[in-house]
Amino acid sequence: MVSVINTVDTSHEDMIHDAQMDYYGTRLATCSSDRTVKIFDVRNGGQILVADLRGHEGPVWQVAWAHPMYGNILASCSYDRKVIVWKEENGSWDKMYEYTGHESSVNSVCWGPYDFGLILACGSSDGAISLLTFTGEQQWDVKKISNAHTIGCNAVSWAPAVVPGSLVDQPSGQKPNYVKRFVSGGCDNLVKLWKEEDGQWKEDQKLEAHSDWVRDVGWAPSIGLPTSTIASCSQDGRVFIWTCEDPTGNTWTPKLLHKFADVVWHVSWSITGNILAVSGGDNKVTLWKESMDGQWACISDVSKGQGAVSSITDTQQSEQ
Repeated sequence: MVSVINTVDTSHEDMIHDAQMDYYGTRLATCSSDRTVKIFDVRNGGQILVADLRGHEGPVWQVAWAHPMYGNILASCSYDRKVIVWKEENGSWDKMYEYTGHESSVNSVCWGPYDFGLILACGSSDGAISLLTFTGEQQWDVKKISNAHTIGCNAVSWAPAVVPGSLVDQPSGQKPNYVKRFVSGGCDNLVKLWKEEDGQWKEDQKLEAHSDWVRDVGWAPSIGLPTSTIASCSQDGRVFIWTCEDPTGNTWTPKLLHKFADVVWHVSWSITGNILAVSGGDNKVTLWKESMDGQWACISDVSKGQGAVSSITDTQQSEQ
C-alpha cells in the first residue's frame, strides 16, 4: 500500500512539468510553463519556498539535481533553447553556467554518476544531445552528438557507474572499469544507447519496439548484479522493460510492462531499482514491481490531484 505523505502548494502560475527531490529528500525543485524554477525546503512535512529562479524565457520542462558532493547544484532546461546550471552559495542561488548551443527546445537534462565528475546530458528537439562537463574555474567542455534522433530527442538517462556483475565478480582491491553510457529516447520511435570511447561518443545500440514517439527513458540503478535494465514509455501508450544479461551489452530484450489507454509521459525508478513509477495522460501514477517469476505487477495506483490511493482490485488486475 502506498500513501500520499505530503502535498506542496507551489504557487506556480501555470502547469508544472517536473518535480525532483534532492539527494537527501529535504528539498524539492519544481519547474513550470510560468518560466520559473522553484526550490522548497520540505522537511517535517512542511514547505518553505527558499528560491524562485528566473532566467528562462519559455516553459521549463525539466530540472535535475547534481550529487551533493559538488555542492547544491540544479540544472534546468527550457523551450527557450537554454540549459541553465544554478548553484547555491551562502544561501543564495545564482546562475553558474548558461548553455545556448541548441537550436530548438531542450527537453531533458540528466546528471551523470558522480564518479565521472559534473557531467550533464541534454536532449533537444533539434535532434542533438549535448554533454556538458565542468572542468573547473568556471569552464565547461561541450561535446555534441548531432542528429542523435531525427525530428528530436525527448529524454536522456545515465547508466549507473557500477559495472554489471561487479557485485559478484569483482576481484578485491581492483578498481572497476567504469564506462560512460546513457540512454536516449526520441521522435523517431527509437531508444538509443550511447557509449564514450576514447573521448568520443558513439551509438552503441538501437532498440526498436515503440510505434510512436518515445517520451521518457530511465536506466535502472544497479547494485552490481549482472542484469542491466532500462524502462521506456511512449506516445503509443506502451511501457517496455529492456533487460541485458550479456556482459558485452549487445543483446537487449524488451518485455511489455503494460499497454495504457493514453500517452505515457514519464517513467522513474526507485533508488534500489526494483520499483518503477509510471505516469501518463490518464492522470494516474502507477507503481510496478517484478515478481519472482519475472512478471511485472501493478502494486499501487494513485490518482494525481486527489491524493487518493487505492490498491489494485481484482477487476483492475484482470484488465491488466
